[in-house]
Amino acid sequence: MPNSHNDALFILIKTLTKAEKRNFQLAFNRDNTKEDVLFIQLFQTLDKMKDYDEEQVLKKIPAIKKQQLSNVKAHLYKHLLTTLRLLYKTKDPLIDLREQLDYARVLYNKGLYHQSLKILGKAKVSAREQEEVMLYFEIVEFEKLIETRHITRSIDNRADELSDESRTINEQLNNVSKLSTLALRMYGMYLKLGHARDDKDVHILKSFFDSNLPAQPQHVMSFYERSYLYQAYCWYYYILQDFVMYYRYTQKWVDLFSEYPSLRDSDVDLYIKALHNLLTAHFHTMNHEKFTEVLCEMERFITEKEETLNENTRTSAFVYLYTGKINRHFLDGTFSEGLSLVAEVEERISEHQLTVDQHRVLVFYYKIACLYFGSGDNNNAIVYLNKIIHLRIGNLRADIQCFARILHLIAHYELENYSLVEYLIKSVYHFIAKNKDLSLVMEEILKFLRKNMYAHPKALRTAFIELKGRLEQIARSPYERRSYLYLDIVSWLESKIDGIPVQEVIRKKFLNKVPRI
Repeated sequence: MPNSHNDALFILIKTLTKAEKRNFQLAFNRDNTKEDVLFIQLFQTLDKMKDYDEEQVLKKIPAIKKQQLSNVKAHLYKHLLTTLRLLYKTKDPLIDLREQLDYARVLYNKGLYHQSLKILGKAKVSAREQEEVMLYFEIVEFEKLIETRHITRSIDNRADELSDESRTINEQLNNVSKLSTLALRMYGMYLKLGHARDDKDVHILKSFFDSNLPAQPQHVMSFYERSYLYQAYCWYYYILQDFVMYYRYTQKWVDLFSEYPSLRDSDVDLYIKALHNLLTAHFHTMNHEKFTEVLCEMERFITEKEETLNENTRTSAFVYLYTGKINRHFLDGTFSEGLSLVAEVEERISEHQLTVDQHRVLVFYYKIACLYFGSGDNNNAIVYLNKIIHLRIGNLRADIQCFARILHLIAHYELENYSLVEYLIKSVYHFIAKNKDLSLVMEEILKFLRKNMYAHPKALRTAFIELKGRLEQIARSPYERRSYLYLDIVSWLESKIDGIPVQEVIRKKFLNKVPRI
């Protein structure tokens, strides 16, 4: 039976590039032992399969018996990792650095303490330059082990020097751990809650954040300490919808790479992520000029590094770059032009299907649905909204799932599928209530659709004007403003009142620099 999503070896093979596959086969063709031939046959068979099927594997390779298969797969998996490690040693300085520690261990075991210490000394300099605190700590602890167990005739103050280094690094490690945990917990809160919905959410958020902030001043922190601190602040202010403060910390995060330019090359993924957050800040503060500037910088940087990116970073680069490209069309109201990106996004999602997470897919589907809705193509908007509705992702980004259902209703309303809208309203109410996310904006929209589905055109225009007035009143509440981040409902109402396409309304606002709610 096909089991593609659970078979680790099959998934690993499917993520290999042509160069990686060629490198693996060349490595094994040098020896051609009986075992190697089996490995290559299994590798080639799995590579050609669309889905993993154990029965088909055994049919295609009679030399492998059923009871042998798990062992052969385990060995092939190990050999693949070994050849990948050798291939990427020159591309990833961290892999090379870890190898230096292995060499030092080998030399130590042979009793060659001075040679071991010499390699550790060079590795320590490299670890310090790359801000690899964990490895730095490991190196210092290894140096201490050698010095305490053997007479190496080191300099007189060597013991004090290593003790001070160890203490300093230990404090730094502890701080990095606390800050990375804080940043992760803040991100987890966002995935669960979205933006703060009420005073209770704000109180929980602030209490947790304040109690976990370190007392250490920023100017004495290392690169990764400050990076995690800025990430935590970014999520904190983003959840609170304080986009000015969110912008300040995203800019601090990006500026950090100017202070440590070597980290821009050694931690490409983190730099692209920082640029993505800065783009998001400019998007929410409607700073089109700066948004375009940062988007161009991101695209230039990704293109420049394209040949050296690993699969993980390629996936991140795709997600962040195309999120930015779509958001640019939202900013300037060019929804129809933005539709040219849909095929590319779909192709990239398929290309990265084994590495892109469901949260990113959900966000892309919602943004694509909004592009179609903004361009007036409600049928295709419904296609992508249905994809969201049918995703099996539990309460992940419940906020987007709720607004997807609201937009789904509006799109059907636009198509005059009134009986369907009437039928769906109850299920939408139920879903939103279950997720405890019924905002005043959602409530007003649902009431409007239920009451005015069959209204006369003249009465309907009046109803649109009244709803717009109520929503503008509601928008004064800081907690209700989050609804307008997902759906520019006021621009849609203005398009209905004035009888013009919604993207024309948004485009006029952009050209005339009229702020949206």
